Amino acid sequence: MNDKLALPVGTTLDRFIMRKQEAFPYATGELSQLLRDIALAAKIVNREINRAGLLDVTGAYGQQNVQGEDQQKLDVIANIRFIRALRNGGEVCTIISEEEDDIIQTGNIGGKYIVAIDPLDGSSNIDVNVSIGTIFSIYRRVSEQGADGTMEDCLQKGVRQVAAGYVIYGSSTMMVYTTGHGVNGFTYDPSLGEFFLSHPNITSPETGSTYSINEGSFNSFPEGVKQYVNYCKESGYSARYIGSLVADFHRNLLKGGIYIYPATAKAPNGKLRLMYECNALAFIVEQAGGKATNGYQRIMEMQPTELHQRCPLIIGSTEMVDKVEEYLKSEVEVG
Repeated sequence: MNDKLALPVGTTLDRFIMRKQEAFPYATGELSQLLRDIALAAKIVNREINRAGLLDVTGAYGQQNVQGEDQQKLDVIANIRFIRALRNGGEVCTIISEEEDDIIQTGNIGGKYIVAIDPLDGSSNIDVNVSIGTIFSIYRRVSEQGADGTMEDCLQKGVRQVAAGYVIYGSSTMMVYTTGHGVNGFTYDPSLGEFFLSHPNITSPETGSTYSINEGSFNSFPEGVKQYVNYCKESGYSARYIGSLVADFHRNLLKGGIYIYPATAKAPNGKLRLMYECNALAFIVEQAGGKATNGYQRIMEMQPTELHQRCPLIIGSTEMVDKVEEYLKSEVEVG
């Protein structure tokens, strides 16, 4: 018999999570179940995205979220799907969502975890069929079980994360996550309805030749960022900016590169959200050997003071991030 006719399909996400469960001495399976709940919701959202053009769920919903951004129909759908999955899973007491003004109490007062989530990042790209994603961050609650989660539970530094990840819905759908023991990527096989390990032990290159930044705002960048962009051009680097954070980050994570969303005149505190975008991706990139900073401080050391706090983000290959920090430091010294 020809063995090539029945090649193994690989390790499923569920099996991988089960094998790694022993890495959490304080858990008895709750975190593993929580990751499975997120994966289930991602499968459902993936289905909705793939049918978007057929079901009239593209386009604007007609309302704005707490950030003042126009909600897309799929933003609302993804938000509902993830909240429902996390509530029904029973492991999460409180959720922070980009699409909700306040914290969401699930009613699971015995839940040990807090989840901060951007249910559908880059949703303005839905109508033009560009890759979009989900970003999530998981914390252990610090308050006593038996009651709703508190604001103290929610406003923890990124260094307190126990897991973080993202799902990218593109030419293939992938879930990438870390629990503080390296980064692993899983590709979804829709014919089997399973995520399979496809990118084990992801290690990001120390440097790269790709930079991702919205150069349309160049004139309002800090001087140090302007100097770095000019340095990239002089060095012959390639500019790659999709305008979908997960897609830009994913490419740079695998191939080497840097993503920059600095403070600008229009957004003096940056645009990206610390709790459910920056912290999650910072945890992932650090576990893969990269670096994340706001230009002056490690992202995961920042103390959040509000749910939807914004911050500048410079993230990617270590040597490239270091270079930006050098330019910004020189700017401060000159100033």
